[in-house]
Amino acid sequence: MHLARTTTRRRSRAALAVGAALVAAATGVLTPSSADAAPRTAAQATAAAEKAANDLAVIDEQVHQAELTVGQQQAAAHKAARAAAVAKAAMKAYEPQLRAIAQTGYTSNSQSRVAAFLTAKSAGELVQRVATLDMIATHTNQVISGAAAAQRAAAEAQAQADRAAATATTGLKQLQEQQAQVKKQIADYEGLFARLSATEQATVTNALAGPALAVPDQLPLAPTEAAAIAVKTALAQVGDRYVWGTSGPDTFDCSGLTSYAYAAAGVSLPHSSRAQAGLGRAVSRAELQPGDLVYFFSPVSHIGLYIGGGMMVHARTSGRPVAVTSVDMAGYKGARRIVG
Repeated sequence: MHLARTTTRRRSRAALAVGAALVAAATGVLTPSSADAAPRTAAQATAAAEKAANDLAVIDEQVHQAELTVGQQQAAAHKAARAAAVAKAAMKAYEPQLRAIAQTGYTSNSQSRVAAFLTAKSAGELVQRVATLDMIATHTNQVISGAAAAQRAAAEAQAQADRAAATATTGLKQLQEQQAQVKKQIADYEGLFARLSATEQATVTNALAGPALAVPDQLPLAPTEAAAIAVKTALAQVGDRYVWGTSGPDTFDCSGLTSYAYAAAGVSLPHSSRAQAGLGRAVSRAELQPGDLVYFFSPVSHIGLYIGGGMMVHARTSGRPVAVTSVDMAGYKGARRIVG
């Protein structure tokens, strides 16, 4: 018995030390190196795990925001590249006309006028030839001016495309570095969570996500068909595993679940809880209807789907699958109506 208690204490202390290190990694704050800095009780261990999970949710949302930014940068680069291609095509269209001008004897207006004067058989013929030369000169000048303008436009469009491509490439590299850092922190957190006892794990998940409720047999009618489809789709995912950065069909994070649910209704939502919390129109807690998005914390780092009866369905944290809980969870900040 004494050996068992000693082993348990050692296991708990190891888990607590991991928790302290993880909190430091997630928050970017160095903790003291002395043994006294590490939490020593089960309550401290669960608190450390809860804080680490909340910190990771914030970091994860920052990565989602970066993903949206990189997507916009890449779209801008593609648009700029298309504009450059159009400008180059416009410049190329002048080539046959420029070649024809170069092959004629009318590139030197003064020489052409002298030739007209020397070869004209009458004053009338001379006037006619000079008038023709003036028309040719005007056309030549227009072609050359147009070609020069097209060349400048093509050069500027290509420069813009090069700048946009460079920005997108840099943003993608930074995003990939952030994703790698988050994956490591996730692994650290999951290692910490796995070392907690079942009771401690339940304490953490209930604090983060609220106690899980049974899926109700009947729900209030959704105000629109799209909202009804979204609610039905989200509820069909109850029990699916939570995985950071995923949006189905078998694993989800919070904004991944809501975007997946609304995609089934033909409504596209960005994979970002903060971005989703800025869509549609704001509704109060008293006005909530099935299909409304409910978001949490400031800045926003979590989002769920209201299903009616004071309940929501959401994907909150590792260790807790997609679940139905009360909407009155810690950190509630507001709601948005996407359709209707």
